[in-house]
Amino acid sequence: MKMNKIIVANLKMNILSKTERDQYLELFQKELAGKKIKNCEIVLCPPAIHLEGFEKAKIKKTKIGAQNMFWEEKGSYTGEISPLMLKNFGCEYVIVGHSERRRYFCERDEEINFKIISALKNRLMPIICVGESKVEKDSGQTLKIISQQVKNALEKISRTKAENIIIAYEPIWSVGTDVIPTENEIMEAKVLIRKILSGLFGVKYAEKVKIIYGGSVSSLNVDQVCLKPGLDGVLVGRESLTPHEFIKIAEIIN
Repeated sequence: MKMNKIIVANLKMNILSKTERDQYLELFQKELAGKKIKNCEIVLCPPAIHLEGFEKAKIKKTKIGAQNMFWEEKGSYTGEISPLMLKNFGCEYVIVGHSERRRYFCERDEEINFKIISALKNRLMPIICVGESKVEKDSGQTLKIISQQVKNALEKISRTKAENIIIAYEPIWSVGTDVIPTENEIMEAKVLIRKILSGLFGVKYAEKVKIIYGGSVSSLNVDQVCLKPGLDGVLVGRESLTPHEFIKIAEIIN
C-alpha cells in the first residue's frame, strides 16, 4: 500500500506575538482554501507557546507537531515540556534531534533516544533528524555519521513501532543556506538509512518508516530533494514562514 507523503513546517523560534500568530494562521487558511491536497499529510510545528493557538484554529487538512520535548511525563524539570503536555494540546508529531538542538543545546544521541522512546510511548510520532556537518562531509564521514545517528536513535525501539517513525535526512551544511545536496547524495543517504532500518527491524517493518528530506527546501528545489530521489516528504524550515510558498511545496509533492 502506498504511503501518503508528509510535509512538515518547522517554524522554529519565530512568530513573536499573538498578533503575528493570528495573521499567520489566517493567511495559511486562505492559501490552503480550495487546494486539493489529498495525498499529503501537512504538519505544522510552531513554538510551544503557540501550540494552543494553533490547535484552536483547527485548520482543515493539517496536524499539529512540536519542535522538541523532554522524555519525562511530569515533574521537577524547570523549563521543559513533556510528551503528555504535547498530547493534551493536540500534538500528534514531535521533531527530535534537530541539528540546531544538537548544536546549541549539546543534545547527545542518548538523550535523543530517550525522547524517541517516550514519544512513542505517549503516542506521538517522532520526526528524527539525522545528518552530517560540512567538516564531516568534507572528511568523507557522511555515511558513518548517518549510520551512527540512526542506530543510536533507535536503540531499544521495537520493530512494531516502525510505522510510527519518520527519519528526516537533514545535512547540517544545508540548513539555513541555499546549498543543497545533489539528487545522488540524497539517494545515497536514503539507501543507507533504509539498509540500517532493515538491519534493525527487518525489511517488512523497515519499509513502513517514512524517510523525508530537510535542509533549505523550497518550491524551486523540492523536485530534486524529494521527488526524484523517491523520498516520502520534506521538513521545511525558512519557507514554512511564508504560507504561499509552503502550500506551493505541498502542491508539488501532492
